[in-house]
Amino acid sequence: MRQRSPNELLELCLRLARFKKENKELLTYLLFDSSNEHAYIENVKKELDEQFRQINRTSPYFIKKGIRKILKNLRKYARYSIRKETQVELLIFFCTRLNDFNPPIHKNLALSKLYDNQVVFIRKAIKSLHEDLQYDYGKELDGLLNNKNC
Repeated sequence: MRQRSPNELLELCLRLARFKKENKELLTYLLFDSSNEHAYIENVKKELDEQFRQINRTSPYFIKKGIRKILKNLRKYARYSIRKETQVELLIFFCTRLNDFNPPIHKNLALSKLYDNQVVFIRKAIKSLHEDLQYDYGKELDGLLNNKNC
């Protein structure tokens, strides 16, 4: 396999960015946001907050559909960052918003299971972190579960 020149790499990146929206978003993350992970997380949280505000609350079907769409976007944004801390922080934020959601999601079986599955996923992700981070995120998760709006 041969080495590529910087100009060839630039052309490949530009060509890649022309096609899929996710490719463009990943490239934007790598070029601009990866150097400041905290700002990236805050921007994603703002976007997720806006998506929660825009959920159609007229029926449980539309609520489930909206929440699943938000979770899909969250997973996409978390996948751009390789750091597990980003994933854990975004999932905890998502579960916090679900706890505060009105009408309460815990009265709906499908949304309650979705919430519980995210908590299981957060626990698994926390186990792969450094001990200090495990403790911090574990306390945050315990606080989240204690404030569960039933």
